[in-house]
Amino acid sequence: MMPQIRPITDLRNTNEISEICNKQNEPIFITKNGYGDLVIMSMATYERQIALVDVYKKLAEAEKQIADNGTPLLDGEEVFKKLRAKYEK
Repeated sequence: MMPQIRPITDLRNTNEISEICNKQNEPIFITKNGYGDLVIMSMATYERQIALVDVYKKLAEAEKQIADNGTPLLDGEEVFKKLRAKYEK
């Protein structure tokens, strides 16, 4: 989907902007005098973006810990296989 780019004068119609934000679940880029000025999004979109940033941050921290400690990685399928064998008796 193409990003929504609207002039700042469109902010006068707050109901329309709110509907667009909530229907598309994407930010709206607001321009002022032809240049980017603001980004507006619904609360749900904002919370989803913040959650993604948090996940990426945690992944980066985990990758750094692995690199710093030389911890060997485990195969996920093998781990679950062992857990099933242990607990599905």
